[in-house]
Amino acid sequence: MIYPAAITPRRADEVAIDIAAALELMDFLESHGVDGIALFGSTGEFLHFTPEDRTRLAAMVAKRCRVPVLVNASHSTLDGSIAIAQQALDAGAAGVLIMPPYYYRYSQDSIRAYMLEFAAQVKGPLYLYNIPPFTSDLKISTSLDLLARHAFDGIKDSSGRWEDFVELQRASAKVFVGADTMYSRAARAGAMGAISGVASVVPELLVAIDRAARAGNDTSALDARLADFIDRAMAFPFPIALREAAAVRGIRTGPHASPLGRDECQRLEEFRTWFRAWLAGGGPPGPHAIP
Repeated sequence: MIYPAAITPRRADEVAIDIAAALELMDFLESHGVDGIALFGSTGEFLHFTPEDRTRLAAMVAKRCRVPVLVNASHSTLDGSIAIAQQALDAGAAGVLIMPPYYYRYSQDSIRAYMLEFAAQVKGPLYLYNIPPFTSDLKISTSLDLLARHAFDGIKDSSGRWEDFVELQRASAKVFVGADTMYSRAARAGAMGAISGVASVVPELLVAIDRAARAGNDTSALDARLADFIDRAMAFPFPIALREAAAVRGIRTGPHASPLGRDECQRLEEFRTWFRAWLAGGGPPGPHAIP
């Protein structure tokens, strides 16, 4: 299953979500056969927006979409996370994601206490969210302990560590992969699905990888195409290139959160030119060009 980790369009000259553009993006994603949608992950830059803005969009998307919607409820405080999570679930979200409290570094004991208190106060499908580049690492031993207590229904793991995926897969039937480049292998090994930033802008590529992997077909050309895109996109501050790629596809994204330097602006123009060719089939040879 493919759940795009949706970008969040922003209004010009405001620290606010462009609701109309966001709903158009949801329609675009659904039209490309995704199995669900994840809101306000790292790709969605959740930390830029107020809890009120986040819960309002989550409610509208849950009502509008025909596929399940997962909402990242993470906040820098426990109380904030609990409030966002409960409001999202009350509005019809299929589940919520929760990462360790961000910005400051926390011990594993503190993370465990935070997660258990969150689970005690929020009733609904709950998923751990591990993304070490942006907050405290949710160690595999901590994740396994929380899953064993049945406090959480599953996990989105963006660590990119295959050995962690294997351990998590043994402990839970609901493992969402967040590291796109290992997804085809994980899908063959029984992963529940991917919550994918790349799928926010090229959903058809991840859907094709998912379907081919689960059917036991060769995904090497598709995997190479994905790796080519990621290699280019990760040369920029996250998720600048994803937002630019979405704009190339006609998706209104609004301004970036921070301006870029002169050299990066030049390289971004080169990326846009490359991406247009990539969309037209300028990636690895084969029959998998994306229209």
